[in-house]
Amino acid sequence: MYDTILLATDGTVASENAASHAIELAQTHDADLRVVYVVDESVYTAYSGDEYVDEAEGPEHGLEEAGEEALDAIRREAEAAGVDVTGELRHGDPAETIVDYADEADADLLVLGTQRRPDEYRALLGSVTDRVLRLASRPAIVVKTEVEGEESR
Repeated sequence: MYDTILLATDGTVASENAASHAIELAQTHDADLRVVYVVDESVYTAYSGDEYVDEAEGPEHGLEEAGEEALDAIRREAEAAGVDVTGELRHGDPAETIVDYADEADADLLVLGTQRRPDEYRALLGSVTDRVLRLASRPAIVVKTEVEGEESR
């Protein structure tokens, strides 16, 4: 049913749960797993970074480092499960970049994580997962994660 599964990760707890789910699906369907981490350009382009002497000190470098760590963790977990995995770090608008990557990879399924947040938060900031679901024309699974200490509604 699935030959290529795309997992979008941001390294958070919500993404960890989605990663486990994507790896299990890839294992069950003998599918290739693609993983993408998007460095949000709006985060580091909004900051002048005048006090940084070296690019390796700036916010872009920190975001890239976090992305590589997230990708490496998923690679290790997937390889331990016997799943073929390819990870890629990209720059851009997260939702648009995820959808573009899914199209390039001809993914049969997108797996996304989301963390339950208060309605006020969602209304103010939106959600990459929500936006991907609106933009994507491919099947997608959203793996919800409860914040510790919160009850389900």
